[in-house]
Amino acid sequence: MEEPTEGKKEEKETDIRRLQTYPLIRHSDMNDEMRTEAMELCVTACEKFASNNENAAKMIKESMDKKFGSSWHAVVGEGYGFEITHEVKNILYMFFGGNLAITIWKCS
Repeated sequence: MEEPTEGKKEEKETDIRRLQTYPLIRHSDMNDEMRTEAMELCVTACEKFASNNENAAKMIKESMDKKFGSSWHAVVGEGYGFEITHEVKNILYMFFGGNLAITIWKCS
Protein backbone atom coordinates (compact mmCIF):
# COMPACT_ATOMS: atom_id res chain seq x y z
CA MET A 1 0.00 0.00 0.00
CA GLU A 2 1.48 3.28 -1.09
CA GLU A 3 0.55 6.61 0.40
CA PRO A 4 -0.10 9.51 -1.98
CA THR A 5 3.03 11.51 -1.12
CA GLU A 6 3.08 13.64 -4.26
CA GLY A 7 -0.03 15.59 -3.30
CA LYS A 8 1.37 16.26 0.17
CA LYS A 9 4.75 17.27 -1.29
CA GLU A 10 3.18 19.81 -3.68
CA GLU A 11 0.99 21.18 -0.89
CA LYS A 12 4.04 21.62 1.37
CA GLU A 13 5.98 23.45 -1.38
CA THR A 14 3.02 25.78 -1.95
CA ASP A 15 2.87 26.56 1.79
CA ILE A 16 6.60 27.33 1.85
CA ARG A 17 6.29 29.68 -1.13
CA ARG A 18 3.34 31.44 0.50
CA LEU A 19 5.29 31.99 3.73
CA GLN A 20 8.33 33.31 1.90
CA THR A 21 6.46 35.90 -0.14
CA TYR A 22 4.80 37.59 2.82
CA PRO A 23 6.54 40.86 3.81
CA LEU A 24 7.52 40.99 7.48
CA ILE A 25 8.20 44.38 9.04
CA ARG A 26 10.81 44.15 11.81
CA HIS A 27 10.99 47.85 12.69
CA SER A 28 9.40 51.03 11.42
CA ASP A 29 8.55 54.41 12.85
CA MET A 30 6.85 55.66 9.66
CA ASN A 31 3.21 56.68 9.72
CA ASP A 32 0.80 54.02 8.44
CA GLU A 33 0.31 55.50 4.98
CA MET A 34 4.03 55.95 4.28
CA ARG A 35 4.85 52.51 5.69
CA THR A 36 2.26 50.81 3.49
CA GLU A 37 3.48 52.60 0.35
CA ALA A 38 7.14 51.90 1.15
CA MET A 39 6.44 48.23 1.87
CA GLU A 40 4.53 47.78 -1.40
CA LEU A 41 7.34 49.52 -3.28
CA CYS A 42 9.95 47.23 -1.69
CA VAL A 43 7.95 44.11 -2.55
CA THR A 44 7.49 45.30 -6.16
CA ALA A 45 11.21 46.09 -6.57
CA CYS A 46 12.33 42.77 -5.09
CA GLU A 47 9.93 40.82 -7.29
CA LYS A 48 10.96 42.76 -10.41
CA PHE A 49 14.70 42.40 -9.71
CA ALA A 50 14.67 39.03 -7.96
CA SER A 51 18.21 38.19 -9.08
CA ASN A 52 19.76 41.67 -8.72
CA ASN A 53 19.60 43.29 -5.28
CA GLU A 54 21.52 46.36 -6.46
CA ASN A 55 18.87 47.24 -9.06
CA ALA A 56 16.10 46.62 -6.50
CA ALA A 57 17.78 49.03 -4.04
CA LYS A 58 18.24 51.61 -6.81
CA MET A 59 14.56 51.41 -7.78
CA ILE A 60 13.47 51.75 -4.13
CA LYS A 61 15.75 54.74 -3.50
CA GLU A 62 14.73 56.61 -6.67
CA SER A 63 11.02 56.00 -6.05
CA MET A 64 11.22 57.12 -2.42
CA ASP A 65 13.17 60.25 -3.47
CA LYS A 66 10.43 61.16 -5.96
CA LYS A 67 7.53 60.42 -3.64
CA PHE A 68 8.80 61.64 -0.25
CA GLY A 69 11.64 64.06 -1.05
CA SER A 70 15.36 63.48 -1.48
CA SER A 71 18.02 61.90 0.76
CA TRP A 72 16.61 58.36 0.96
CA HIS A 73 18.95 55.38 1.27
CA ALA A 74 18.21 51.70 0.59
CA VAL A 75 19.99 48.43 1.36
CA VAL A 76 18.72 45.12 -0.04
CA GLY A 77 20.49 41.86 0.75
CA GLU A 78 21.04 38.86 2.98
CA GLY A 79 23.05 38.59 6.16
CA TYR A 80 24.00 42.15 7.00
CA GLY A 81 23.95 44.25 10.13
CA PHE A 82 23.60 47.99 10.38
CA GLU A 83 23.77 50.95 12.71
CA ILE A 84 22.46 54.15 11.17
CA THR A 85 21.36 57.66 12.03
CA HIS A 86 18.06 58.63 10.45
CA GLU A 87 15.39 61.28 10.57
CA VAL A 88 12.54 60.57 12.97
CA LYS A 89 9.60 58.73 11.39
CA ASN A 90 11.64 57.81 8.29
CA ILE A 91 12.96 54.23 8.68
CA LEU A 92 11.70 50.83 7.56
CA TYR A 93 13.44 47.50 8.20
CA MET A 94 11.67 44.48 6.72
CA PHE A 95 12.13 40.97 5.38
CA PHE A 96 10.71 39.60 2.15
CA GLY A 97 11.03 36.29 0.33
CA GLY A 98 12.27 34.42 3.38
CA ASN A 99 15.77 35.76 4.07
CA LEU A 100 15.97 38.93 1.96
CA ALA A 101 16.24 42.01 4.18
CA ILE A 102 15.39 45.55 3.09
CA THR A 103 16.32 48.67 5.04
CA ILE A 104 15.27 52.11 3.88
CA TRP A 105 15.82 55.38 5.72
CA LYS A 106 16.00 59.11 5.17
CA CYS A 107 19.00 61.10 6.33
CA SER A 108 19.73 64.59 5.01
